[in-house]
Amino acid sequence: MKLIRIGTIDHEKPGVELDNGDWVDVSDFGMDYDEDFFGGNGILELQKWVNEHKSTLPKFKKNSRIAAPLKRPSKIVCVGLNYAKHAEESGMKLPKEPVLFFKATSAIVGPNDDLIIPKGSTKTDWEVELGVVIGKKASYVSKEDAMKHVAGYVLHNDYSEREFQLERDGQWVKGKSCDTFAPIGPFIATKDEIKDPHNLDLWLTVNGETMQKSNTSDLVFNVPYLVSYISQFMTLLPGDIISTGTPFGVGLGFNPPKYLKAGDVVELGIEGLGTSKQVAKAL
Repeated sequence: MKLIRIGTIDHEKPGVELDNGDWVDVSDFGMDYDEDFFGGNGILELQKWVNEHKSTLPKFKKNSRIAAPLKRPSKIVCVGLNYAKHAEESGMKLPKEPVLFFKATSAIVGPNDDLIIPKGSTKTDWEVELGVVIGKKASYVSKEDAMKHVAGYVLHNDYSEREFQLERDGQWVKGKSCDTFAPIGPFIATKDEIKDPHNLDLWLTVNGETMQKSNTSDLVFNVPYLVSYISQFMTLLPGDIISTGTPFGVGLGFNPPKYLKAGDVVELGIEGLGTSKQVAKAL
């Protein structure tokens, strides 16, 4: 099942993309895509409900705004340097265990909303990433049981301001959490939709030029490892997102580096998870 949310900001409604491509409104199901939904039997119950009501569900117009496909989660946990070539281009050693940092949930926007370049920024960068959506509370879970805690997968652009992240004192979160720095979607593909999350092509272009092109088979730490590892340090709640890292080809890695400016168009996608597009605008 493909979970979507449609509507203007603060007026989003939950929906489902059907196999025929229609977007249908499932507001009458009575739940948005939040912690309660993912933590209960929401996905299975919604699937049954949609099958029973499919012929009468109202359709969203295809020109409607696509929102982030889940209501604000408790946290976005990001994994740094999780592709070997990206670590190399960043001038950093391949980590012996996952590098973790947070991204503020206030950065979340819809997949096709504008990217707002922060005040004073000259080094806003792109990062296509596979996001893992938690479906069951996870605390001290084993690698063998980790996938039981996954609800599905989603496309994420982990925008980064490299000066804020790397040249200012403190942690990476400052360069990761600016408003609009987490476009998510267009949909969450439930776990049954993705046969192998470790064999998905992913790509990103800027103004039509390919910058990133890789496959999730190159992940240093895979999905079950990450879910288990992170759960040793914090409780992952239903609806939380683990952003699994970005491959080679970020702006920081070019010589000289390439960064975004107003008017640039960023497009990205992951096999089975759709595409998104952001236009950069100056604040």
